[in-house]
Amino acid sequence: MKIRYFLQLEGAAIFGLALFIYAYLGGSWWLFGALILVPDLSMIGYAFGLKVGTFCYNLMHNYILPAALAMMGVYLNDALLIQIAIIWFAHIGMDRMIGYGLKYSSGFKHTHFTRL
Repeated sequence: MKIRYFLQLEGAAIFGLALFIYAYLGGSWWLFGALILVPDLSMIGYAFGLKVGTFCYNLMHNYILPAALAMMGVYLNDALLIQIAIIWFAHIGMDRMIGYGLKYSSGFKHTHFTRL
């Protein structure tokens, strides 16, 4: 089995887990629907060139920031921050599941999936 498929299965697992936790915590599905594609607004960075676009896209499509947001939400006991973090995790997992990965500055279609 190709590594790409393991990465896609891993993305599916994260996506499924995020949906499960979101439902378990009673998250607002209206909020989920409204925010699920917000991280893709980072693609606007590509209007300023490949390097800026790659940085913006990768900043919003890795697990570091949503993990920090989730920890802040738990620490502050803020349900909204936790919901936003879970939605963000779900988005990244969904992207990985369908084969979108972190980008290289050599081109939008060059990802950690295609370079493996």
